[in-house]
Amino acid sequence: MLNQCDQKRSSVVAGFVRAVDSFAQRTALEVDGCAYTYERLGKMANNITVAIKTYELGLNPLAAIFAYRSETAYAGILGILLSGKGYVPLNPEFPIDRTYRMLNLSKTNVVIVGKECVDQLPALLSQVKKTLTIITPDIPQRDDLLEQYPIHHYVFSGDMPDRQAPIKEPEVDPESAAYLLFTSGSTGIPKGVAVSHKNVCSYVEYICDRYDVNEADRFSQTFDTTFDLSVHDMFVSWERGACLCCVPKKYVMMPAKFIKEMNLTMWFSVPSVAMFMSKMRMLIPGAFPSLRYSLFCGEPFSAALAEQWQKAAADSTVENLYGPTEATIAISYYTWHNQSPEACVNGIVPIGWIFQGQKCCLVDAQFNVVEEGQPGELCLCGSQVTTGYLNNPEKTAQQYIHIPAMGDGLWYRTGDLARQDKKGCLYYLGRIDNQVKILGHRVELQEIDHALREASGIEMAVSVAWPIRDGSAAGVVGFIGAGNNVEESVVLAHCKKGLPEYMVPKNIYFLDNIPLNSNGKLYRVKLTQMLDQGVLA
Repeated sequence: MLNQCDQKRSSVVAGFVRAVDSFAQRTALEVDGCAYTYERLGKMANNITVAIKTYELGLNPLAAIFAYRSETAYAGILGILLSGKGYVPLNPEFPIDRTYRMLNLSKTNVVIVGKECVDQLPALLSQVKKTLTIITPDIPQRDDLLEQYPIHHYVFSGDMPDRQAPIKEPEVDPESAAYLLFTSGSTGIPKGVAVSHKNVCSYVEYICDRYDVNEADRFSQTFDTTFDLSVHDMFVSWERGACLCCVPKKYVMMPAKFIKEMNLTMWFSVPSVAMFMSKMRMLIPGAFPSLRYSLFCGEPFSAALAEQWQKAAADSTVENLYGPTEATIAISYYTWHNQSPEACVNGIVPIGWIFQGQKCCLVDAQFNVVEEGQPGELCLCGSQVTTGYLNNPEKTAQQYIHIPAMGDGLWYRTGDLARQDKKGCLYYLGRIDNQVKILGHRVELQEIDHALREASGIEMAVSVAWPIRDGSAAGVVGFIGAGNNVEESVVLAHCKKGLPEYMVPKNIYFLDNIPLNSNGKLYRVKLTQMLDQGVLA
């Protein structure tokens, strides 16, 4: 077994580099029906690194990866990191307008493109005004791109270098970005969260030791790379020479079959996946004997679901993890036990105990620390916590604060309402604002409101997360006040152009009078009640 955590390093990719040396012929990645050894994946990544260094026009600390569940997606991420840059994942499932905004905000000059995204590339390039270096490791020369978008510099598969030298850990500043992710923003513009190598290394080292990860483990990869939970799967597995098994599209509706056929030992997903499996009667007692650990994160995890999963994976340890993107993947854990339902609040599994070396506190509206057992906003501090949002000092000042009673550290306000018992266990009580979880994705309802207002030309527009099941939303419903004679189809078409599918309202209701609360604000609670009661036609 390779205990890479004994060696301190500055880069999150250092573990992969050492795994290539120690486990060259072991499988590092299974994706799209193919298996890639550490040696082969390392070579592919190394060639991308050389291409970046050789062909990049202008210097930028970030490079984008526009690929999806393919060898190029993973080799591209590794190649970017080996070049000393941080990666910016772009999702072909997102609207092109949103992808362009992410690319533009990152200011990157380099984009790695997989063949599965080449058909969407022209629509993206049509919006880009500056010269990019576009590296396509598995795409032969495309004359149409050269002719239609000649301002860019292309590196097609035939131009890729073939480097034989061993890969090396890059020299990077531990405080520099390992990756840049974009979360939903209340102004309609995604917020960029730069997570440093220091943040990720702290997480990976803790998790590797906590779960005793070894080279025989086989990890699931259920997440898109634009979801920060994907970082856990990739870099925890590669840190110890294990295998990453990416769920292909054909298995998305058959996760139970994937677990069994891939002989997985480490499962990680949002609870919504388990909800689907329960609904489809896949959680049969004893169904998953190979699993050592079953981890869930991203949205509230119900006690009933935890109990079902534990029976299906009887030999695995089931844990609920909690953590916002700003605190690097996850920062607390709760181990499920058969007696755990007694400890749950509103049928939701606790978010548990903060990781060793990290800190938490609960505060009131004036940022005073609340008394033990009292509810308060959960704030986080420590080596995993990021320092702010990309080029957004106003939002940074709102969310990253100093709490006088807690010393000089910088604390991140999660916006989650919680309470803590005398043993230190945290219980999730809900949101203090309008940020919600929709199918595992964190969403600012204000961003959807913004799209509704733009589409309708009416200020009296609001969205609610609905229906809510076990603390997480299955979708969104929009409400627009009377005014312009705008059609629902026009509103939805506008939303689909700028929002990911999970944020697009399922229905739009046009109301003469949208209810207001006592403060004159749009009353989401009342609207949700109206939906629950079925009074809307």
